[in-house]
Amino acid sequence: MSHILTLVFGAGVLGVLYGLAQTAVLMKAGTGNDKMREIAAAIQEGASAYLRRQYTTIGIVGAVILIAAYLLIGPYAAVGFLIGAVLSGAAGYAGMLISVRANVRTAQAASESLAKGLDLAFRSGAITGMFVAGGALAGVSGYFAVLVMHMGLEPTSREVVDGLVALGFGASLISIFARLGGGIFTKGADVGGDMVGKVEAGIPEDDPRNAATIADNVGDNVGDCAGMAADLFETYAVTTVATMVLAAIFFRGTEYVGTMMLLPLAICGICIVTSIIGSFFVRLGKKQNIMGALYQGLIVTGVLSVGAVWWVITTLVPASVTTGDGLVITPISLFYSGLVGLGVTAAIVVITEYYTGSNFRPVRSVANASVSGHGTNVIQGLAVSLESTALPALTIIVGIVASYQLAGLFGIAIATTTMLGVAGMIVALDAFGPVTDNAGGIAEMAGLPSEVRHSTDALDAVGNTTKAVTKGYAIGSAGLGALVLFAAYTSDLKYFSANPGDYPFFAGMGAVAFDLTNPYVVVGLLFGGLLPFLFGGMSMMAVGRAAESVVAEVRRQFRENPGIMTYEVKPEYGRAVDILTKAAIREMIVPSLLPVLSPIVLFVAILFLADKANAFAALGAMLMGVIVTGLFVAISMTSGGGAWDNAKKVIEEGFTDKNGVVHGKGSEAHKAAVTGDTVGDPYKDTSGPAVNPMIKITNIVALLLLAVLASGKIV
Repeated sequence: MSHILTLVFGAGVLGVLYGLAQTAVLMKAGTGNDKMREIAAAIQEGASAYLRRQYTTIGIVGAVILIAAYLLIGPYAAVGFLIGAVLSGAAGYAGMLISVRANVRTAQAASESLAKGLDLAFRSGAITGMFVAGGALAGVSGYFAVLVMHMGLEPTSREVVDGLVALGFGASLISIFARLGGGIFTKGADVGGDMVGKVEAGIPEDDPRNAATIADNVGDNVGDCAGMAADLFETYAVTTVATMVLAAIFFRGTEYVGTMMLLPLAICGICIVTSIIGSFFVRLGKKQNIMGALYQGLIVTGVLSVGAVWWVITTLVPASVTTGDGLVITPISLFYSGLVGLGVTAAIVVITEYYTGSNFRPVRSVANASVSGHGTNVIQGLAVSLESTALPALTIIVGIVASYQLAGLFGIAIATTTMLGVAGMIVALDAFGPVTDNAGGIAEMAGLPSEVRHSTDALDAVGNTTKAVTKGYAIGSAGLGALVLFAAYTSDLKYFSANPGDYPFFAGMGAVAFDLTNPYVVVGLLFGGLLPFLFGGMSMMAVGRAAESVVAEVRRQFRENPGIMTYEVKPEYGRAVDILTKAAIREMIVPSLLPVLSPIVLFVAILFLADKANAFAALGAMLMGVIVTGLFVAISMTSGGGAWDNAKKVIEEGFTDKNGVVHGKGSEAHKAAVTGDTVGDPYKDTSGPAVNPMIKITNIVALLLLAVLASGKIV
């Protein structure tokens, strides 16, 4: 076990070293003229200031939970929570530091050629991707190695399992705060700035006369880069931990338990290597197809991962392995399960691009609906967002059934792990988006030639699609990962119930059945099902309130300083940044705590009204309710929002409707598309993505609740 763990940890470190090496190359790139550097410095200052305040607030909440974990579960869980939280926060901060330095360099590179702009923007994304994947793998494998190899604990012991679960919870807690707080900030700035600038004042996007422009660019970095990095770090870490915990449960008492716990780590480790190789294949061809260049790197990564995963599985797993329940699993069935995971990834990428890409029916239909007015734009956008849930859900259904038929619940876990193994490359595609968005903003504010903005707009339009693709990928993996966590919950519950002598709280409870004839199970399903809708509504309203404050501020500056419109007076950019910082920090607290407290509240309420068996049954049903509705809410919001955004860009580039009439910037169709985009922005960049960590947090809290009750400290 020791040499395999060392290699896995080394793969994680390799990912981080790749990121550091590419950072050194990135920092040597040109930063343009003095005006560009001045704008970039303002964005860097605002982003750093916001994250410092956000992490200070999160730190206070985290400290309380850290103490509670130590007192209720033990020191190993407390240390695990601290590691997960610190590494998740570090991943987010690193993502922000890279993006705010890459944006101005991308703008300068785009002024030289489209190929150079693409290369630099993707390079910055690859740095963030490898920091996320490498840091997560090094954190999980490193802590596991310390507990097993240096502390001498059994891999299946409660200390190890609880420590790993707590690590996942620490990552999830930071993720939901970062996603939600950053999302409120960025979309408050974007929506508020668009409403006053584009619609009322009739000035272009990223016009330097708009006081919200710097805040908008700051928001891209703290929301789409820092928040996304923390989100994918959490998804990666939690999925790996969930698979390890499931292996510990399924193979407990067999000679293969250590190997099977190492398997997800080894798969992720080898996929970091394939992702690094794939990143070198992103090159713009003669056809100038930006998306094609990005997909070229993704396809190479996927193809290499097929062979790499086969090698890992056939090397580690013997001819056949039998679970504690008697299920026989073969290496080939696990390999095919991994292929299912890669297939689900490919399908979700293609489906999401179809619903958000500017050349396909859904986006074109929203653009065409804009010709009729604001209302028809919103109707069509909502229709696309609802329709976009069907194919991803069917893909996940096929993935679940296929992997379960191959290797049971552990097959689903391996499929999900392999799906997350290529996260480094997927994150690279996501981080590419906000960097190109910022590059366009800097080009506009610095007054660069129109052909530069044309190049950055082309990169940004693809970036909108890649961001939507990554969110679809993260949400799909969250659904599968949450199913693995749910399996861990039911398996843990079954084990504790069968051993009441070791776990007094579970004495006399008997088996827990999730029977739909039990009203408490139905109550749990309904309670879990409402949470994503309530969470989404709370976060949308938070964006609305933040946008209102920005609208009021930008209007005030236009009103009190008429010289702003004639370039005689410089807007007070810092005021908008400060207003949004305070709003985002204030608004993120309550929604973020909703998935943390809800499982506990439901369990205690049913325990008081009924008994322990019904309380655990209701809690398990709640987890399934969150997974099912959360999946649909998140996909609908992210895909619908991406379609609205790109429909606006299609019109800005000159859209020819079905009657042959061309509509461009400033047209009535464009104004309607801006309205749709203001609805889609919080959909795709705040509420939808934040549902992803929310789904997993509820499941992890349920596992930790079991750990607290099993510890015997609460009877």
